[in-house]
Amino acid sequence: MKPRQQRMLAVGLAVIGVAVAAALTLRAFDENMMFFVEISDVAEGNYPQERNFRVGGLVVDGSVQREAGSLAVNFLVTDMRCDLPVTYSGVLPDLFREGQGVVAHGRMNESKVFVADKILAKHDENYMAPEVAESLAKHVDDKMMPLQERGSECNQG
Repeated sequence: MKPRQQRMLAVGLAVIGVAVAAALTLRAFDENMMFFVEISDVAEGNYPQERNFRVGGLVVDGSVQREAGSLAVNFLVTDMRCDLPVTYSGVLPDLFREGQGVVAHGRMNESKVFVADKILAKHDENYMAPEVAESLAKHVDDKMMPLQERGSECNQG
């Protein structure tokens, strides 16, 4: 094989190697990308069916229920328009409490309950995740709507 052919072969293999590495990197990014979905959109059925996603809002006062002798906890998260039931099994962040903002990572189950594998709570009194703040701001006018009307507007399906 001539030196010129060897160089061309080396360049060709390098290009193929870079292309394969780029394809694998992009695939990993796509698989690990976590989409934020508003609670109102989840209630309307507009969420990724086959992958995990994030939801965020305020923990509804009086909705936190813990199972005795277990790490399981059930609660509602609201965007001031719709409420979403969430279940989580694990240690909750220290800052988790009713009336505070949270972001939950997970997916919907067949019963239309969000099964979280991770719960994030805001880290101080003045901060809220930008996605959550934006979602709540959209529905702040709905805050005055009675709960019965809020529920009927959210089909949960």
